[in-house]
Amino acid sequence: MTPPLGRRHFLTAAGAAAAALTVTDGPAAQATPRPAGSPRQQATRARPFPLTAVSLLAGPFQDNQSRNTAYLRFVDINRLLHTFRLNAGLPSTAQPCGGWEGPTVELRGHSTGHLLSGLALTFAATGDTALHDKGRRLVAALAACQAASPSAGYGKGYLSAFPESFFHRLEAGTGVWAPYYTLHKIMAGLVDQYRLAGNEQALDVVLHLGEWVNLRTGKLSYEQMQRVLETEFGGMNDVLADLHAITGEAVWLDVAQRFTHARVFDPLAAGEDRLAGLHANTQIPKMVGAIRLWQESLPDRYRTIARNFWQLVTDHHSYVIGGNSNGEAFHEPDVVAGQLSNGTCENCNSYNMLKLTRLLHFEDPDRTDLLDYYERTLFNQMLGEQDPDSAHGFDIYYTGLGPGSFKQQPSFMGTDPNAYSTDYDNFSCDHGTGMETHAKFADTIYTHDEQRLLVNLFIPSEVNWQEKNITWRQTTTLPDASSTVLTVTAGGAAHQLLVRIPGWAAGARVKLNGRTLSNRPAAGAWLTLDRTWRRGDRVEVSLPMRTTMEATPDDPDVKAVLHGPVVLAGAYGDTASTWMPRLDTSTLRQTSAAPLRFTATADGKAITLLPIARVHHQYYNVYWLTGQPPSPPPQFAAWYPFDETSGTTAADASGNGSTATLAGGASWTQGHMGGAVALDGEDGHVALAEDLLAGASAYSVATWVKLAGQPAAWSRIFDFGTGVSANMFLTPLSDAGTLRYAITASGGGAEQRINADPLPTDHWVHVAVTYGAGTAVPHVDGQEAGRNTAVTVEPRYFGNHIRAAYIGRSQYSDPYLKAAVDDFRVYGRTLSATEVTALARPKES
Repeated sequence: MTPPLGRRHFLTAAGAAAAALTVTDGPAAQATPRPAGSPRQQATRARPFPLTAVSLLAGPFQDNQSRNTAYLRFVDINRLLHTFRLNAGLPSTAQPCGGWEGPTVELRGHSTGHLLSGLALTFAATGDTALHDKGRRLVAALAACQAASPSAGYGKGYLSAFPESFFHRLEAGTGVWAPYYTLHKIMAGLVDQYRLAGNEQALDVVLHLGEWVNLRTGKLSYEQMQRVLETEFGGMNDVLADLHAITGEAVWLDVAQRFTHARVFDPLAAGEDRLAGLHANTQIPKMVGAIRLWQESLPDRYRTIARNFWQLVTDHHSYVIGGNSNGEAFHEPDVVAGQLSNGTCENCNSYNMLKLTRLLHFEDPDRTDLLDYYERTLFNQMLGEQDPDSAHGFDIYYTGLGPGSFKQQPSFMGTDPNAYSTDYDNFSCDHGTGMETHAKFADTIYTHDEQRLLVNLFIPSEVNWQEKNITWRQTTTLPDASSTVLTVTAGGAAHQLLVRIPGWAAGARVKLNGRTLSNRPAAGAWLTLDRTWRRGDRVEVSLPMRTTMEATPDDPDVKAVLHGPVVLAGAYGDTASTWMPRLDTSTLRQTSAAPLRFTATADGKAITLLPIARVHHQYYNVYWLTGQPPSPPPQFAAWYPFDETSGTTAADASGNGSTATLAGGASWTQGHMGGAVALDGEDGHVALAEDLLAGASAYSVATWVKLAGQPAAWSRIFDFGTGVSANMFLTPLSDAGTLRYAITASGGGAEQRINADPLPTDHWVHVAVTYGAGTAVPHVDGQEAGRNTAVTVEPRYFGNHIRAAYIGRSQYSDPYLKAAVDDFRVYGRTLSATEVTALARPKES
């Protein structure tokens, strides 16, 4: 979810049954009513067990579920109903909530939808009647608000904690924070109450609210609706497909298709990856809706969109723990090492990716890669998002993967997006999805068709296949033990038992009732046993776990450590690292199996590595530098006089052969001393040679620049780095209105900075930055302009290579520089003040 301003500023620009939904095709599809179709049936389609049939047994998943259940019992529904009642003109004396449920926050009301779902899911999973009754009271109160809405001046069926005018603003394009997103949460919660808790009143309320949505959106042209869809709308197509599944009424597919976002869907239908720059969790629920619409009889295009999206995200936009996004956005494909920070892997994203993966599994159950992804994300990210020291199971927002990441618990949300939530002062989207995540761990452990029981995940649990009159119990402590045991505890039946052999489990072996079977199931396949099962039958499956290193696609020297499916994190206690540690892989040793624990040496110091899901209340590190560090650069590394008059190659006059390349709208022009390069402010820049400052512990960069008027904020005079994770840059205009030099090796939030007076425009100015022995100094026209004597980050900590170095361009998607640049010099040493003054001595005539 995305607030209109602040951390996610870019967004403004832009079970009994396994219900799911899908999307629409465009103007024609919207205009032409479709007959109600029967949901597709396939012989090979897998089906879920109802949550009532699967019980979690003792272990970390049950522990998380129990803490979440305690919160669901605790939370006061009247406090969450406060803004609903006031909005409908009903009295309320409850204390208002804080965070994203504050009385003036435009997203207020979304958490009530998550609560409806959490209560229903937990009742289905545990049989907790108190939560069933609490859900009924909550639905009844919402029904009263809906009934009172016309008296408050709203349309019939309207139900929300904010006024209907938010939708006027949305349709007028004047800016509002995602009203359909909130409506989706409320509608989805009501559907869950109907399906999982048998609440008929919930169905009545959601159908009336759906009729309001139909009336509202039916008045808009296709073009108007597409503009509406530029604002995050959650899974509206998903829940409307659910209404079709429940009622069989074709109208709900027509309404669902209005939420087909052509700008996003059309490229995906063609298999094109245009995800970079999009807010990640705005897109994922749309894809859940897409596969659901296909399931509800709409064209194959919707399935194609969902499948293509899943493949693109998991293959090219995901981190080692299965999560995606940095700062909540998708970035260029296959960039991981260059996109590390404490704001990676928003937990809502993975919650929704698992929903999508589960639905794809139903349609293609033979694919084990879907479940390998599900397992990695569940075991590493979702299991670890909850604070084990919290009685109410508080959750974090991001799972940071930059150096020195930390899962914190401050006093309120807003101090740190990696903070754990609180009882009433947070209510972020991840607080909401957490209420659901930890309530439904059991929903994908097992699936089935007519004759096959599929064991998808290795989690202590018991499943009662009522149609077959058989109960299976799974006993496992994975990853502390590399095996699982399946035992028939009640009944008996003839059926096939399929156990997923993960891609990481090479050399798996199987015992049936104590006898080792001759077949050795392959990794990435299914073990199949077909027999008449009787009470007491026991299947033991060994799942060998190897310790492996997984390299990032953009830098083979940056790697993460895994043991089987589990990502290991270095535990750093109260010591925060400001750069990526260099791991000596030859020292990696397992010291304990239960609990799983490793040791290694990084940056010359002994460290302990634990499963990332078990690292809390301390700094940690997931990605490591490996290999040999680079040698220091030459003292005079590169010199670009820019005296060429044609072509795109800029010669290196230092004699080191480090030529540079003019790119985009860069051209030759008259300089301060001979020629210069002109940058157009659109896409013009100079790509410098790689590795100019790789391995540097001292450096200097000096150049002449002539700004063409007021520079764009965050444009760059120069920028060296490996991406947004590690870089050093000089911008003529920061958000503080200053000239700024900054360097970081662990994302923008860890920048070490120097601010100085802004540069004059429209005439030549000499600028330089020198660094050595912890002191960085920017110079303007030969004079010191600032100083930071506590700089600890150096280019040698960026990695073994510095592949991205620019004049006029940023590592981020910032504006390009509009200026002329002359006599650009790079040194692998610290220039003295006298030397800088000498470089700045020539003056413009």
